[in-house]
Amino acid sequence: HFTYDSLEWKQLSQSGISVGYGVQWVLLQSAAPRKIVVAFVESNSPASAAGLARGAEIVTADGVDVINGSDTATLNDAFFPVEAGQSHSFEVLDQGSSTPRSITMTPTEITKDPVQNVKVIPTESGAAGYLTFNDHIATAEQELIEAVIFLRDSSITDLVLDMRYNGGGYLDIANELAFMIAGPTAASGRTFSLQQWNDKHPSINPVTGRALSPRRFHDSAQGFSATQGAPLPYLSLPRVYILTTSNTCSASEAVMNGLRGIDIEVIQIGSTTCGKPYGFYAQENCGTTYFTTQFRGVNAKGYGDYSDGFSPSNLAEDEGEPVPGCAVDDDFSQPLGDKSEAMLSAALNYLDNGTCPGLPSGMAERGPKPKSLIGFGSRQGPGRIIEPPFPGGLAVP
Repeated sequence: HFTYDSLEWKQLSQSGISVGYGVQWVLLQSAAPRKIVVAFVESNSPASAAGLARGAEIVTADGVDVINGSDTATLNDAFFPVEAGQSHSFEVLDQGSSTPRSITMTPTEITKDPVQNVKVIPTESGAAGYLTFNDHIATAEQELIEAVIFLRDSSITDLVLDMRYNGGGYLDIANELAFMIAGPTAASGRTFSLQQWNDKHPSINPVTGRALSPRRFHDSAQGFSATQGAPLPYLSLPRVYILTTSNTCSASEAVMNGLRGIDIEVIQIGSTTCGKPYGFYAQENCGTTYFTTQFRGVNAKGYGDYSDGFSPSNLAEDEGEPVPGCAVDDDFSQPLGDKSEAMLSAALNYLDNGTCPGLPSGMAERGPKPKSLIGFGSRQGPGRIIEPPFPGGLAVP
């Protein structure tokens, strides 16, 4: 469960607006010696103006040693500013550099771009489409439609959908995206998801008062940012390659589960997803919006038991629900969408010959992952660096 300031939630979910630097942080090492790096940067943001780029490591924040420092209050204030206007200083070790540099960033209102790097990559098997999809917010609807039209008109035969940092959002956006991948022959009239509440509400949705019934695949826009009722374009693909990490959560997992429910082949490249088959109706009261776990979503086959996430099936030990594909660590040495980046490279290699690279160091022996403790800025709310007793040194509200 978590809460948002109601105005902040409305701005974020409807327009992609939030206060910050325009950077996604990832915590690679949670306990000292910590390691915090840049995953991606929004254009026209304080982070882009400061020259931050994927793979840069933050060494100090407001004078506190990020790697071994104990002043977590100062670190939280620097990495996760609550209000715009107050500047914070950082020492940054850029990718490939051996000497840190100093930067200052002032948080401001940032407009997120949820769909990026839409491109076509030639392969031995044909043209493969690629896109980075970072957030199921309202503005994503029109951007996804435009991306699918471009990829359709480019006659792609495969799709690599990069949702490694997509913490979720609107399930209707996930529903639309799944339809646009599968197309009407596979998806029309079929169940994308069905809500299941607890045993007090076996047949009636207690929020809407309506009978529980399957949510069919949407074949038209729902009106978030595209014209309501407009027919959705589609690719009619028999399979999709999805790039994942532990930050792939909620509505992103629903895309995977919904497609698997109608026998569209999902091939997972990356690491185990966060494990959130649960949803909620946002409830506003006196300026605060509350998000409490209310229901579980299941697909057309009645499956929704992935609270341990989805995992590439070549892991030596089970973590979550196994999905065909390859375990690959996130590669911060290359930009997102670069075909030499490890996860995208593995997807393209699997596309051509059906084989995986060797397991990354430690993956073969990896045990159960900590739940909801890795990464920042997921749909579950802002991350926080904290002291023990919380495991991993990071928690979400």
